Amino acid sequence: MKIVAGIDEVRAAVRAAKQPGKTVGFVPTMGALHAGHISLVRAAKSQCDFVVVSIFVNPTQFGPNEDLAKYPRTFDADRQKLEAEGVDLLFAPGVEEMYPAGAVTFVTVEGISERLDGRSRPGHFRGVTTVVAKLFHIVEPDLAFFGQKDAAQVAIITRMVRDLMLPVKIIVAPIVRESDGLALSSRNVYLSEQERKEATVLSRALREVEARYMAGEHSSAKLIEVATNVFAQEASVRVDYIEIVNPETLEPISIAKEGSLVAVAAFVGATRLIDNVALSL
Repeated sequence: MKIVAGIDEVRAAVRAAKQPGKTVGFVPTMGALHAGHISLVRAAKSQCDFVVVSIFVNPTQFGPNEDLAKYPRTFDADRQKLEAEGVDLLFAPGVEEMYPAGAVTFVTVEGISERLDGRSRPGHFRGVTTVVAKLFHIVEPDLAFFGQKDAAQVAIITRMVRDLMLPVKIIVAPIVRESDGLALSSRNVYLSEQERKEATVLSRALREVEARYMAGEHSSAKLIEVATNVFAQEASVRVDYIEIVNPETLEPISIAKEGSLVAVAAFVGATRLIDNVALSL
């Protein structure tokens, strides 16, 4: 596995790979890799000839009171995991490489970026779309791989790709969970032992909503009430949002149907976690 920090080096390596007609797969990450990230790498390996992974903790997607400074950084362990998976190229730029001095250009997907996490974290998705647009421009992948856990991010990036006519196909991989249902997240390392137990309330609420939907309840208001009652079982967990939305536009819907996205976010202690499920009969 080749490790590079410079944009020109990445472009040269990808150009060389594409010359014999290889397809390029790309997995953008912020490091602190877990089994969910590795599932994306394996999907990329199975569908592409040359796989690029980036590790970059993007400062523009963190708010002033968020966890940029303490966000887990485990580069050596991450590198070893990626080498073991047979990744071809690891791009690990510094902030100055991705945001040159005086940079004032941002990419914003209007409207949709203010929903779900965008409402709770103003400016978050502007930072996400800006850095992903830069990474797509640098790597020029044929396929890019994202996890369903970040469903709002997936919807926004998919719209950005469509609107800007970027020549990349977005592939979405299923959520990877612990045996007790907790969705894997780099932020899970912040949880104490007790908080780790409490955090399963997110997946428990989603499973209960899914069961009620399959039993015939399609009113979004009533399904949200079901989730609210499950969250009430963990008094110390503070709900940020519970919403049922169109998975492409993230607009709230009054009647749930096949494919509707049930998305939740909550604070477990000081740690904000997200989870979701796509409804299906």
